[in-house]
Amino acid sequence: EGKSLLPIGVTEVEGGFRRGDVIAVRSTVGVEIARGLANYASTEARLIARKPSSQIAGLLGFANEPELIHRDNLVLM
Repeated sequence: EGKSLLPIGVTEVEGGFRRGDVIAVRSTVGVEIARGLANYASTEARLIARKPSSQIAGLLGFANEPELIHRDNLVLM
């Protein structure tokens, strides 16, 4: 629906990736539903997953963006 992927909507982070890498977004049953550019590295994404964007700075000590993947950098499959 043209929305960004926020950390609170992420239930699990698999594999390793860096900020700016293209990552796959999968449904809860493992079907790839989108790909996008990560605003956070995998280690950071694991810390902020299932948390509101307002807590990112407190958890990481910084906040690049409020989204894990911004809608402008997200392609639905």
